[in-house]
Order: sequence, then structure tokens, then C-alpha cells
Amino acid sequence: MPTPLRVAIAVQTLAVFLTPISAGLLLTVPSGHTLHSATAYTLFVVATLHVLVAILVWRPGGGSAKPILPAAVFLGLTLVQVFLGIAHVTAVHVPLGVLLFGFSLVQLSRITPLPREAAVTAAP
Repeated sequence: MPTPLRVAIAVQTLAVFLTPISAGLLLTVPSGHTLHSATAYTLFVVATLHVLVAILVWRPGGGSAKPILPAAVFLGLTLVQVFLGIAHVTAVHVPLGVLLFGFSLVQLSRITPLPREAAVTAAP
């Protein structure tokens, strides 16, 4: 898997991990709503960039098109999640957030390690 996709998936997983933390702050801190909103929109931007990176790795980069579908599905689910949050539909918003975190972890687990030769030559 190309490095830009590795980075996109790792950043996406970090963003989806921080979102429920800010949701907890939403319940306890006066500025929690603003922070949760910011992390939610950050996740949306990161998911959008993930799709863009997947397309750029495929088309001009000559890589596989396989990573585009999971990236697009994650972006779609993130968009639904944002709308459910705005509408305060917590009965679906919370379970979908858990699903998004699990989905991102699955994507992260599928990142193949660098080949041994590349890892050795890349080390300083």
C-alpha cells in the first residue's frame, strides 16, 4: 500500500478516535459543543482527503483502485453521521460512531507493513 494511503488511514483513525472524546467533553464542559463540532468536521475533511488520496494513487499514480470503495463508504457514513448529529438523533448517531471507529480500525489493520528491504534502506 502506498505511503499516502497509509498516512490518510492513520490520520482518519486518529480523527475518528478523538471525536467520541470530544463528545464526552460535550457533556461536561461548556465549550464541549464547539469542540465536538470541530472534531466532527475535521473527521469529514480527513475522510474527504482520504477519498482524494485513494483516487490520486489509483489514476495518476498507477496504483490499485481497491482502496477507493472503502474510503468512499467511510466518507458517506461520516456525512450521515454529521447530519444525524446536527439533527440530534443520538439513538442512531452513537452506534454509527462506534461503527465508524470499528471500520477505520479494520482499514488500519489492513495496512501492510513496508517490505523488509524498503524498511532497512529507509532507516537512517
